[in-house]
Amino acid sequence: METTAVRRPPAGLLTIWGATRLILLLLVFGVLRFPGPDVTGDVSVIYRGWYEALRAGAFPAADVTWQYPPAAALAILSPALLPFLGYASAFFVLAFLADLAVLVPLLHAGLRPGRTLRGAWTWVAGVPLLGPTVYARYDVMVTAVAVAALFAGVRRPGIMGALTGFAALLKGWPVLLLAGAVRRRAWGAAAVTTLALCAAFALTMPGAFAFLAFQRDRGTEVESVTGLALHVARRLGWRGEVLFRYGSLEFAGPHTGLVSGVALGLTALAAGWLLLWRLTARRLAPHTLAEAAFTAVLLFTVTSRVLSPQYLVWLVGLAAVCLCSRAGRMTVPAALVLAAAAVTGLEFPVCFADVVASTPFGVALMLCRNGLLVAAALTAAVCLWRSTATGPSPASPLAGTARTDEPAAAS
Repeated sequence: METTAVRRPPAGLLTIWGATRLILLLLVFGVLRFPGPDVTGDVSVIYRGWYEALRAGAFPAADVTWQYPPAAALAILSPALLPFLGYASAFFVLAFLADLAVLVPLLHAGLRPGRTLRGAWTWVAGVPLLGPTVYARYDVMVTAVAVAALFAGVRRPGIMGALTGFAALLKGWPVLLLAGAVRRRAWGAAAVTTLALCAAFALTMPGAFAFLAFQRDRGTEVESVTGLALHVARRLGWRGEVLFRYGSLEFAGPHTGLVSGVALGLTALAAGWLLLWRLTARRLAPHTLAEAAFTAVLLFTVTSRVLSPQYLVWLVGLAAVCLCSRAGRMTVPAALVLAAAAVTGLEFPVCFADVVASTPFGVALMLCRNGLLVAAALTAAVCLWRSTATGPSPASPLAGTARTDEPAAAS
């Protein structure tokens, strides 16, 4: 007789999660020191400055470092929920709670009969590889909403769509969660949520969409994949330099516009491939939604003009959702992302000065980290194509009946 009882979380997993997160908290609170420059300045200085402007009822439209969609204001204002703490302290606590909010559904999915805890272990192990940066940026909050959206895709495409629309207005990239969604309810709910929130921000807070111009004008950041060409050129005598612009360190000098154009062209190619996949896919299993989202975010990450360390938080979270399913095909890409996260933790902040200066060691670090991410993106794309777009088409567009304990379904 089959049992539907849920197992207890393994003590080892919870112990490791608790120990590693305690260390992260001690690092961001300054009790322990992490090698390299302090990464918490973004919270205590930049975020705090934005907080004051937003609390006054307007977006920091004159600040070109404000690069985020309007709902990001909610993340920046969130420390007000803990008025008994200072701004930075409250932010770190909320980032910790967002980390926990990702773990809980991963555990819930992994502990059900026939499921696996690989996803939970991926999150537990992957986050500390990135060091204190995880708690010093609001990306972990966005990841928590994105993971919730994917899990809601099992039987509630409307909720999935609403969460996706909200997450996309937090930081843009979660719109790619819809890459594998096939039910109109998910797309409709995402569109309605996005439009409603955009209208609300436009009517109540000036400068809600100033970020669009700032994003348009961004150049090639030193950690991006295409930026490797400029690192190598610098070693060979190129006379460019690195400047702080639009919230990140970018290359400036001859031919940088060309390199940025190549990155935009590669992004367009990635979008075209995703469209071709959607038109070609025949077998959409319950786990396809998460795998399509993971692949899409990987492709857009490696073709982006900017590839900041916190982007790895998104990828680790999506990889974790993929690995909750035993039937999934993303084990190798997920392992490559974890390896890239380990290199990222070394690259920033520990050896970031080498990266900025394009020293041989810094270039080698970028080649290793970005090479791992490119390999993950290509491997994920091949796995997704082979598992869904080749072979005979099943009678049902969903390739069978979705089980309610799947972490994600075609929605």
